[in-house]
Amino acid sequence: MISALLVMAGIAIVLGAVLGYAAIKFRVEGNPLVDKIDAVLPQTQCGQCGFPGCKPYATAIAAEEADINCCPPGGEEGIRKLAELLNKEFKPFGDNAKPKPKSVAYIDENTCIGCTLCIQACPVDAIVGAAKQMHTIIAADCTGCELCLAPCPVDCIAMNPIEETLSVWKWKYPVYALSPTP
Repeated sequence: MISALLVMAGIAIVLGAVLGYAAIKFRVEGNPLVDKIDAVLPQTQCGQCGFPGCKPYATAIAAEEADINCCPPGGEEGIRKLAELLNKEFKPFGDNAKPKPKSVAYIDENTCIGCTLCIQACPVDAIVGAAKQMHTIIAADCTGCELCLAPCPVDCIAMNPIEETLSVWKWKYPVYALSPTP
């Protein structure tokens, strides 16, 4: 019995040493530029840029395979931040990535059949409900990405524009645009 435990402990020590060596030898370091670009992006994971999420879009920007002006949720402020980070010239939105008014999804609860397809499509888990039960939106978490619209078989989801109030209003111009010129 003790010899079996010693053999198992020896095997564990040898495998641990091999794994430790492999972790050091084959370590893959990420591109720090991708992480900086990803930090600027809004993390909505909406796919409006043509990539499946913010990290793949950041990787494409770092590899110069994508323009900095393809993220509608990031707005012009995001483009300015990316241009500053990458020492590039500001580019207005391209034809395929026009920003839409900020909006939140709304589910008509009388029409919802509880299929859960919208829950599966939501990248930020802003939809709650259960199978064959009514679903609803957590408005504070909804990014307005519209990914829940297409899979809904009964078209019970609508996008409601967010009215600009003091609580959701954001200054549209960068501070330096208003500073007096010398």
